[in-house]
Amino acid sequence: MRFAKANPGKLNYGSGGNGSAGHLAGEMFKAKAGVFMVHIPYAGGPPAQLALMSGQVDLTFDNLATASANIRAGKLRAIALTTERRSSVVPDVPTIAETGRALGLGDFDVNTWFGIFAPARLPSDTTARLNKAFVDALATPEVKARAATLMAELAPTTPEQFTAFVKTELAKYEGVVKASGAKLD
Repeated sequence: MRFAKANPGKLNYGSGGNGSAGHLAGEMFKAKAGVFMVHIPYAGGPPAQLALMSGQVDLTFDNLATASANIRAGKLRAIALTTERRSSVVPDVPTIAETGRALGLGDFDVNTWFGIFAPARLPSDTTARLNKAFVDALATPEVKARAATLMAELAPTTPEQFTAFVKTELAKYEGVVKASGAKLD
């Protein structure tokens, strides 16, 4: 961080593309840390990782699922997590929030997540049945094992909890998108 502050624009970061979670995480980091790094968008996480491993970029903001194979192979090193809390799959890796508290990054929380959406007017009983089926599937040993290989943590919720979460996420990223001018390619 000291180097980035002392040398604006000398560091660059790769992401999985304009408007991707990695791009927005990088822009949020830049804004909160008060640093300037050049964003280099790639066509997905794997090309951004290749750029990092070949020295074309200085760092990337990526998710554990995409980076897990290269982390396990020792080709990438996880420096800090963008999530609010440490991950149970890599408990020794600190978060940006905990290491950057003194620098105003104590509330840094960017998480890659997946959810299932349905038409807005889907009957509530159908929504409840689908939610139960998906939550039950997430609890199976097969799905848990697959998630573990991707360094992913499962977090099933209710439709109401998920709706509230999505609204919070939209509000969190609105300012970052406006300030950075991020656009999807």
